Amino acid sequence: MPGIIEAKIVKLSYLILLMTATVSCQKDKNTDLIKVNTLPKILHEISGITMLSDHNLYAINDSGNSNTLFCLNQKGKIVREIKISETKNIDWEDLAYDKEDNIYIGDFGNNANDRKDLVIYKVSGILSNTIVTSKIEFIFEDQKKFPPKKKRLNFDVEAFVHLNGNLYLFTKNRGKKSKGVTKLYRVSATPGKHMAKLIGVYETCKNYSNCLITGATINRSEDKIALLTHNKVFLLSNFKGDNLFDGSIQKIALKHNSQKEGICFKNDSILFITDEKQGHKKATLYKYQFEK
Repeated sequence: MPGIIEAKIVKLSYLILLMTATVSCQKDKNTDLIKVNTLPKILHEISGITMLSDHNLYAINDSGNSNTLFCLNQKGKIVREIKISETKNIDWEDLAYDKEDNIYIGDFGNNANDRKDLVIYKVSGILSNTIVTSKIEFIFEDQKKFPPKKKRLNFDVEAFVHLNGNLYLFTKNRGKKSKGVTKLYRVSATPGKHMAKLIGVYETCKNYSNCLITGATINRSEDKIALLTHNKVFLLSNFKGDNLFDGSIQKIALKHNSQKEGICFKNDSILFITDEKQGHKKATLYKYQFEK
């Protein structure tokens, strides 16, 4: 009898373990995000991600952290750390890429809207380990005061993409009593000093606190752009010319609210998304699958 009881206990324990494993692999029914993995502690303030042709993810932390570019596999594990010499992480906020596998690091975080040292670092030779860094410095053509009045605090940037030899920046609106209006600027991707030209504006929503743009990415075909907020994605398509808001814009609710700041395309149907550490919740890598 004791042997039979022990056997039943073992069988029951196995079934419980199997059920637990099955549940943990399922997508949370309350959100369309699929959790891939928690991220290493060193990436607790992850602020931007992108992907190169080696199919690895590249990530940065924001202000107050080192000037390091982290190479991750698609499970979120660090496989390489790259110190970007001759740079300083004042407020690194996003990453972009071009078809030559150059990475652009946006040091344009500007919470107080008073910075006069905005810069984008162009980093070449990442895959060949022959790193060369150059600077793209810029100012906004329509900013006259540093800082401007509280209702005009719309010169903070946390999102950009590379397209046709230019960089397109999307602002994070901090204006007092402001609607969720993001401004779109164009900056040349050529190293040097430039004027950021205002191209267009788009109202993401009425309740701006839920619609501040915190990340951006463009697919390899360069016909889709995804803009990230804490709880949704805006998918831009069918755009022509400079004004990327002139095409179709689809609003996608993620049914999940956290400090999301990193986004990139894995392919045309899957996005990678990251959020920062908040309280006891670790920074996390997610996937989002577009509906077919």
